[in-house]
Amino acid sequence: MTKKVLDRVNSTFVTLVALSLAIVFLSPFAFMIFTSLKTREQISVVGAPIWPAAQPKFTYEGKELDVFKVPVAQCAGFDSTSTVIQNFALVTKGRQESGFVDPNNLDKGEFVCQVSWRALDRPWKLSPTWGNYKEVWSTIPNGYWRLLGNTSFYALVTMIGTVISCILVAYGFARFRFPGRDFLFVVLISTLFLPGAVTIIPTYAFWQRLGLVGTWYPLIIPHFFANAYNVFLFRQYFMTLPRELDESAMMDGAGPLRILWSIILPQSYPVIIAVVVFHIVFAWNDYFGPLIYLSTSTENWPISVALSTFNGIYGQQPQLIQAGAFLAILLPLLLFFVAQRFFIQGIVVTGVEK
Repeated sequence: MTKKVLDRVNSTFVTLVALSLAIVFLSPFAFMIFTSLKTREQISVVGAPIWPAAQPKFTYEGKELDVFKVPVAQCAGFDSTSTVIQNFALVTKGRQESGFVDPNNLDKGEFVCQVSWRALDRPWKLSPTWGNYKEVWSTIPNGYWRLLGNTSFYALVTMIGTVISCILVAYGFARFRFPGRDFLFVVLISTLFLPGAVTIIPTYAFWQRLGLVGTWYPLIIPHFFANAYNVFLFRQYFMTLPRELDESAMMDGAGPLRILWSIILPQSYPVIIAVVVFHIVFAWNDYFGPLIYLSTSTENWPISVALSTFNGIYGQQPQLIQAGAFLAILLPLLLFFVAQRFFIQGIVVTGVEK
């Protein structure tokens, strides 16, 4: 086997493996979309297709009849040796024989087939139910636009606080030398191993003493004091930038903040965009924090809390639950695709060889 053929085989194998993994990871998302477009009747039918579909109906003598796939060999007045299967409308139900009518030949009238209607398959046609989204839009608690505004406010304000505070802290660890710097950085990183459940009660008691439970402050203020994960990302990226750039700026009279603004940040778009996307997705999906601090303030609920209440009310209608879930993740999904382009562009125009 030549090297060219071997490379092609390896490339094909890697592509197939990657495609298989992508299908596995995206299958829940596809299931959510398909379910959100189904009717409640389709979900309750055993053997219904996975995609949104509807059962054909036929109106006969003022009645709406179900249509089934029937082998014509079992029906009176048809060729008993035929292997053809046709769509007939069910008129009378029976365990051993059922009455049908041919929608394409009403002159033939009703006829009997030696089949049980329960054992017959139904023909299905693609029929997405877009009305599910309209119903969710109009019935979700507090209104979708208000929930969208609350969630966007929470995500954007905390994102600004996170980016500013983490950049300043990371800049100090990456560019300044001071006693105990490495020890303090280790202490900061060690907070990643502190379980969140340990701090829930003390933190709640603190905000309750201040009388701020039921407001946005307990959810927003902590994000203006940095966090270990994002500080680590920024610090590691800043350390890849040559210090010679800082020294050149110092020779021109630039101070620390000027160097950060004019030298460091313009070359750090990739990590900034990454932190922005990660934080917005985190804030958009945050459920536990808003549930604790905003449980008594329903007008401030984000979409994560309201969607949980909606799911409890409509637990018997999976199509509405999945439609609500899709509406909840729509904006983060769009943000991901938009930010992906800027992320790649940031790497291309960085201007520094790493």
